[in-house]
Amino acid sequence: MTIGSGTAAGSGRRALVVGATGIAGSALVDTLVGEGWEVLALSRRPGPERSGVKWLSADLTSADSLAAALAPENPSHVFFTAWSRRATEEENIAVNAAMLRDLLAALRGKKVAHVALMTGLKHYLGPFEAYAAGEMPDTPFHEEEPRLPVRNFYYAQEDELWAAAEEQGFTWSVHRAHTVIGHAVGNAMNMGLTLAAQATLCRDSGQPFVFPGSETQWNGLTDMTDAGLLAEHMLWAATTPAAANEAFNIVNGDVFRWRWMWPQLAAYFGVEWEGYQGEPRPLERSMAGREDQWRRIAEKNNLREPDLDRVASWWHTDGDLGRNIEVVTDMGKSRDAGFTGYRRTLDAFTSLFDRYRAENLIP
Repeated sequence: MTIGSGTAAGSGRRALVVGATGIAGSALVDTLVGEGWEVLALSRRPGPERSGVKWLSADLTSADSLAAALAPENPSHVFFTAWSRRATEEENIAVNAAMLRDLLAALRGKKVAHVALMTGLKHYLGPFEAYAAGEMPDTPFHEEEPRLPVRNFYYAQEDELWAAAEEQGFTWSVHRAHTVIGHAVGNAMNMGLTLAAQATLCRDSGQPFVFPGSETQWNGLTDMTDAGLLAEHMLWAATTPAAANEAFNIVNGDVFRWRWMWPQLAAYFGVEWEGYQGEPRPLERSMAGREDQWRRIAEKNNLREPDLDRVASWWHTDGDLGRNIEVVTDMGKSRDAGFTGYRRTLDAFTSLFDRYRAENLIP
């Protein structure tokens, strides 16, 4: 599909990608550069040099740091994909709402046309402290569902976005993704690389690739979001008048059951597998103490990252696969507005694993 018509180089469209080294941010940088945009890539530490990308370093939790980094810059479109995990939801609200508020304040007075905010399905499922535990809407989730009666940093971020849009005169979009898989290292929520690390460790030790989650997740329908598709969706909304000032779900467009997907992933890695066998078998428990094993594998195979903590986020994958609710997401609102992007989730996994292998992140 053609994204963002009129975005050729020299068109004056300059994108600011916040969280540019993360899963979603990295995919956005790739997509925007491919579409001919000038890209300002903001992160705590700069990524690799590449044509069309200017790296900006800032601490998102510091208003002064953001103001200093953005003072000389004039983005036309902003894509906010960053977040900071804290111990409690109240802390999540305070820190993550402030990051977005301070970022937008640093752009006050500049000619920003659109701000796209990435959130997720915790909008419907509840925050980590009450995740999939209270009253929730029926699946598939629809964007018009009312907010849950609990505190949630996604809600606080939306409120900050709407207030700034009214004051500063830009249009906005919100993008609610489900379990994003894409290319990044050291990310707090990276199921793709986590499952690749699990399979690699299991193969090395001669153990089966064990599904860690619940019976509901093993047998029920679910969906996911490819980072490249999310990037296409955010760029589409940022450049399509019919998508302005709307919140959208964004998932691949297919559904699957883990009891089907798990053997496919095992076959890719050439490892035996075990499905659900009466109770969850969380990765935080079964993969504990594997740091030295990973370091040995990394040394033997000349892998780029010997630190297992920067490769696997066991807790996040346990949370997603341990839910006792079927999670399916409706894409009708995006389709009606003209977005037709699609990914087959199995292909999203295998192409991601291929890239990780090519870049010496997994053997």
